[in-house]
Amino acid sequence: MDFKAEKIQRILTKYKFGDVTVDELQKIHRIFPDMTLNTGMYTFSDNSQMELLKLTGVIPVKYDGRSYNFPIELWLLYSFPFTPPICLLRPTSNMVIREGKHVDAKGRIHLPVLHNWDHPRSSVVGLLNEMISKFEEDPPLSSRTAGDTKDPHELMAYVSNLKINDGGIRHQDQQNIKVSVVGGGDLGMACVMSILSKCNVDRLVFIDVAESSSKGGATDLEIFNLPKVQVSRDISSSAESKVIVVTANSWNNDESYVKVVQTNVDLYRGIIPNLVRLSPTAILLIASQPVDIMTHVAWRQSGLPPTRVIGAGCNLDSERLSHVMDINLNTHKPAWVIGELSDNKVPVISNVGLSSNGALEIAPGSNSTKPLLDRAFDLMKNRGQRSWSVGLSVADITNTILTDKMKIHSISTLAQGWSGIGAEVFLSLPCIMGANGSARLAGVTLGPEEDSKLRESINSLFGLMSQIRI
Repeated sequence: MDFKAEKIQRILTKYKFGDVTVDELQKIHRIFPDMTLNTGMYTFSDNSQMELLKLTGVIPVKYDGRSYNFPIELWLLYSFPFTPPICLLRPTSNMVIREGKHVDAKGRIHLPVLHNWDHPRSSVVGLLNEMISKFEEDPPLSSRTAGDTKDPHELMAYVSNLKINDGGIRHQDQQNIKVSVVGGGDLGMACVMSILSKCNVDRLVFIDVAESSSKGGATDLEIFNLPKVQVSRDISSSAESKVIVVTANSWNNDESYVKVVQTNVDLYRGIIPNLVRLSPTAILLIASQPVDIMTHVAWRQSGLPPTRVIGAGCNLDSERLSHVMDINLNTHKPAWVIGELSDNKVPVISNVGLSSNGALEIAPGSNSTKPLLDRAFDLMKNRGQRSWSVGLSVADITNTILTDKMKIHSISTLAQGWSGIGAEVFLSLPCIMGANGSARLAGVTLGPEEDSKLRESINSLFGLMSQIRI
């Protein structure tokens, strides 16, 4: 790899962890010397573009006693290696993609190591080794002449000198899109109506959980017979959902807050494992309260990677903050609210504008940004968290997942390891969201006041989790 090439050096200046990136690239070159480093313009699903470093080459895959070369392409985001690369199969003109568990119809590669990426434990070398292993179990390429049944034995990887190109991906018919909302009441109804308005779904299942104190509303949906909406009281109707929104709550009259939360946790114990069993590839989107605790509980009970169990968290506040700063303060920069969904939440701002092609990152706390954020927070004070508002926020996140939009949302996610957080807690952090879940933006140094609020929330949430029987 030519790290000294002018175009490589120019792009490297945009990488937040440039020295670490070079170290990672050198390790890749030692183990996979045939991988080529170059630059290119990557187009995201929302048609925005960004000039990035990319690795291209072939990986050796053995299947049924024969060896094949699979052409791949890895795009490195500006926060690499603390965020995983975007991985694609790039078939030649006489190859066709076999959509399966690890590769979608567009050639996007999905592997456990990408979902659970955690540098320095995760690396591209480890990623490539896992890629080889998974492809040997289920080869994702076959000869185009073999027809749509694509017998893996007729893979065209016997071609010894493959030429990598940027085209050739065949688009297949879109799969049936199913979303489930679990839990009745005003919030459940708001989520159903908002998702119907915002998202292109083939079927929306509304499950009115009998044990939930937030039940109700399902009868009206049955009466008016809305298109695409299926009303049910059986968890099994959620099977094969792409996104499952959970709004169920089960409050009791105990005076102790811990006992009140425990009642909700007990309700989840009978719901979450069954939802995952019926839809093992779904993303869980939690809107039950307290959202940070219930998202943490859902993650523990589900057995899924934390990238696929998220909470609505501070997404609504973040969208409001960005709107206020753009319209009222004319900043034209994305902003997010992070931390616990409480009085301790903290506003942060992006380091680049909305129209920039640069990678969105959190700007370090400074004396210049704090008054601006404080002013925006003051303008937001009279805006409550009504059910319909939260429903719109949930629908926005759901749409990002279904369309693989790679939009940044401030969602409740596992915060451990972010900016030195050692405790296992869930907090709202800016995350890039897509069809495979979430990837956190890199951590940042906060001001003393903001850092103190975050630490107070961490201690409070960790203390409450330690008192709950999950």
